[in-house]
Amino acid sequence: MTETIELPAGATWTNWVGNRTAEPAHRAAPREEAEVARLVTAAGARGLRVRVAGAGHSFTPVVETDGLLLDLSALTGVASVDAGRRRARARAGTRIRDFYEPLWAEGLALINQGDIDTQQIAGAVSTATHGSGTRFTSLSGVVRAVRLVTASGEVREIGEQEPELLRAAQVSVGMLGVITELELEVTAAYRLKQRVDLWPWDEVLERWDELVSEHRHFGFFWLPTEESGALYNLDGHGEPMADRCYVKIYDEAPTDEPDDPTPGRLVDRCYRVYPMEYDPNFHELEYFVALPRAPEALSAMRELMLSSLPDSVYPLEVRTVGPDDAYLSPNYRTPTIVLSVSGKPGTDYWDYLRAVDRLLGEFDARVHWGKLHFLTAAQLRDRYPESERFIAIRRQLDPGGMFLNDHLRPLFA
Repeated sequence: MTETIELPAGATWTNWVGNRTAEPAHRAAPREEAEVARLVTAAGARGLRVRVAGAGHSFTPVVETDGLLLDLSALTGVASVDAGRRRARARAGTRIRDFYEPLWAEGLALINQGDIDTQQIAGAVSTATHGSGTRFTSLSGVVRAVRLVTASGEVREIGEQEPELLRAAQVSVGMLGVITELELEVTAAYRLKQRVDLWPWDEVLERWDELVSEHRHFGFFWLPTEESGALYNLDGHGEPMADRCYVKIYDEAPTDEPDDPTPGRLVDRCYRVYPMEYDPNFHELEYFVALPRAPEALSAMRELMLSSLPDSVYPLEVRTVGPDDAYLSPNYRTPTIVLSVSGKPGTDYWDYLRAVDRLLGEFDARVHWGKLHFLTAAQLRDRYPESERFIAIRRQLDPGGMFLNDHLRPLFA
């Protein structure tokens, strides 16, 4: 006899910055993997679509569904650490910041991370969230195994012995099933030495190759106006900021160098240096361009933004990311420069963002799956060489399209 599962009634879901909402018929917050499997099975029996809400940091409609919306925030915690193999397993709802102390206690750390650490690990991995540095991949690139509840309710462990499936699961935008647990490759614990300065635009471009190649992490915010820095809580300490670059350089600190709490010159454990504080006052677009074209793309973006004021008042954030092999990764087999811009909530910023899309389309830009974008199905197939392979695997694991929604279906059905 088939077990009857009651699905809780839905309630409005809203993301972190408030630009996306959903009205699912049902919402549930399972506390264990077996409960996830039962809920997915029950949704399938009712013909419902299923999506998962992480910490809500995506600006795109990736979470939205009219069916069952799952909240995995109770499925949390670092489950195990293997210092010898340099592996850590964590449940899907574990936030990035929750890795810090368990790893450090074993003499380990995340290999790399971004400057927001409140994201849930499954959501961050599924959208290819990244830090900076051409020697390092995104978080997705260090995933070595995934536990997944598929559309049939089956629990599958996908590891390195199934490389094609793993490459699909590393960046899946929630389309293969519900991730319940991941295994990440980690590294020996390290400390960072920070340098933050305001530099002229021309100096950054003149030193581009050196800055990218010689530092563990290098990135910057280019500030089109004096008002730009305050939008991201960037402090110029009284110096002029318009048309200058707020440069961030991080290198590993020597073991004999003491900690230093000086702002802009921090020396501390890596996870105490990476995070920044952002207000939810922006709606972000983020595109990736092959690294050899970086100087050309940067100059074109500066020119566009100066001609687009005041819509383009938010800083241009610039980072680099190393290559990986995930089928939907924006860094698939190429190092990239990452270009991020934002629109101001409450304004009609779409013409500006579409102009950015057209410009970076000339550079065959790939997109961040959790940030605003205008990617078409034709562009997906042109810019992501393994997109058809991903779609074939998606159809294999979810033939009925349970884990698609109106945003993803035109690209991946």
